[in-house]
Amino acid sequence: MRLRNKPWAKEKLEQYPEYYISCPERYKGSWTKVFSKDQPLHIEIGTGKGRFISEMAKTNPHINYIGIELQKSVIVSALDRLIELDLPNIKLLNINAAELTDVFSKGEVQLIYLNFSDPWPKNRHEKRRLTHNNFLRIYENILVDEGEIHFKTDNQGLFEYSLLSFSEYGLLLKFISLDLHSSHFEKNIMTEYEEKFSSLGNRIYRCEVKYCSCTGSNLSQK
Repeated sequence: MRLRNKPWAKEKLEQYPEYYISCPERYKGSWTKVFSKDQPLHIEIGTGKGRFISEMAKTNPHINYIGIELQKSVIVSALDRLIELDLPNIKLLNINAAELTDVFSKGEVQLIYLNFSDPWPKNRHEKRRLTHNNFLRIYENILVDEGEIHFKTDNQGLFEYSLLSFSEYGLLLKFISLDLHSSHFEKNIMTEYEEKFSSLGNRIYRCEVKYCSCTGSNLSQK
């Protein structure tokens, strides 16, 4: 589906600095100063319209959240949600995932959520997948030791690819579900895409993986 351009989105985002951080590079190494409380930081890459990250922030006031979205015309919808909820423990960034190390220092992030990422099914686009080892290396460079990635998708091919990518990188598998909505997992918060895809009868796949001493720089690179 073609994304509808919203030329006014940039101006609106900058009107709400309490939610939207326009120059995130300046806070590298000092994100605790951005929030009202010094507490663990979780980020969602590809936050879309913000349903998941805002519900997480509402449910877990003891955690700070940052929603990251590349498209201004999408993230402005997440902003509308935050204005309505008025939560102190959530911010929004409009950056590319490849820029994460420009924004966060090592150990600033405890957990990364990847929800319904673009599967980029063509082989020539493999390096664009957010679970490619190039991105896993970026995540390792901002996460705490033994930091985690929680990944959800309705795309079986991407899920299979991601499990292999995680394994080859040396990540420890903590949880896996091949049909999340038919499982006993009780803490699930749905995204907009998840609700849409599951209503069509699509399975939802989910896993949790953790970095450990055997990951990343100790392994050969593809």
